[in-house]
Amino acid sequence: MANDSKYRQLVADMMGGIGWRDLRETDQRRAPDRDVEITDIKTAVVEGNFPWVLVKVETDADVYGLGEAFPGPAGEHVEFLKPGLVGQNPLDIDRLTEHMTQLLSGLGGSTGYSQAAVSGIEIALWDIAGKLTGLPVYQLLGGKYRDEVQIYADCHAGENLAEATSQDPRDVYSPESYAEAAREVIDEGFGALKFDLDVKIEDADTATRRLSRPAIQHKVDIVRAVREEIGYEPTLGFDLHWNFSVETATKIAREVEEYDLDWIEDPVPPESAETHRKVSESTSTPILAGENLTRVEDFLPFFSEQALDVAAPDIQKCGGLLEFRKIATVADAFDVPIAPHNISSPIGTMASVHVCATVPNAFALEWHAREVPWWDDMHTENADLIQDGAIDVPEEPGLGVTLDPDTVEAHLAPGEELFEL
Repeated sequence: MANDSKYRQLVADMMGGIGWRDLRETDQRRAPDRDVEITDIKTAVVEGNFPWVLVKVETDADVYGLGEAFPGPAGEHVEFLKPGLVGQNPLDIDRLTEHMTQLLSGLGGSTGYSQAAVSGIEIALWDIAGKLTGLPVYQLLGGKYRDEVQIYADCHAGENLAEATSQDPRDVYSPESYAEAAREVIDEGFGALKFDLDVKIEDADTATRRLSRPAIQHKVDIVRAVREEIGYEPTLGFDLHWNFSVETATKIAREVEEYDLDWIEDPVPPESAETHRKVSESTSTPILAGENLTRVEDFLPFFSEQALDVAAPDIQKCGGLLEFRKIATVADAFDVPIAPHNISSPIGTMASVHVCATVPNAFALEWHAREVPWWDDMHTENADLIQDGAIDVPEEPGLGVTLDPDTVEAHLAPGEELFEL
């Protein structure tokens, strides 16, 4: 292990920026009860409908914090960062977050799984800060605008509707299947929902990202069927997963205008604010995007060019709670609401709830685990987190959610070991 630490030290020094030793030697003066050090960082991957990368940051104060990184190899980046964080004070959240980003500059820095690793650790640091101060995270962020956060249920599409409907599985792409699934979600108490609209079709040109007239009409028929089934009161969005050209995305958005959607999500590839602006200015259907952007700098051109109507930052990707809040604050300055992307376990979900409570422009948070019957078994709270389509903002110190070790261990990915809880 010593040789491993030396290797990481060498790599960090070679990567430029600020090395591990510079970070450790930062002069610190603070009260004894806040003179705390990080002692270890561990990860465990849980097999949900996505691989949930849980992060645990341990301290010498008999307090630990939990976080969650975006699904994928972020755990390797967490391990890389650990030697530079052990011995640091976990309350220096902003400073440590910026140093982590700098130290990962040669591995992607503020993008991709590098930033996902930063997110997982940063969320855990806020959990620690809340536990050490006896305050819920939302209070540390400045207080709350609301006591509960509305949840919108991601209902998938196609084969994923089969378990939620009584339709023949061979017909799960029919408008009728979508309508039936929508009714079930409303009956479960949700007032907001979303479906995937980039469904399998035979006449899609994947090279040009264009759809034929019948293919576009099929999507319009799905939207119409869902709206007719649930009416116009529920919040309703459809996701295109950045699969289409500006031409095709514009046609779809225009033709569903009469159904008064709350958004069409990611209609075109995520990199260009200009292409999003072209779609947005051509239709009255609101355009939502942002899950593939990371820090606030990535969002700025989308806001300044009026390229989207709703922003969807992801707390597991963007760098954590503070960066998430920065994005929301800048969005609010441009009069853009947020409906954050969220495919996480109760840990990442509750982290998003805390931030959504502290900003004025958050109107809904995604929940992407209807098909995971043990999602609520992962925590030790007495009741399901989602009640009547919303999550109460917790008053307990930190994130306000504790993992159930038996459930988590039962669903670990192969080869994973659960840290002590």
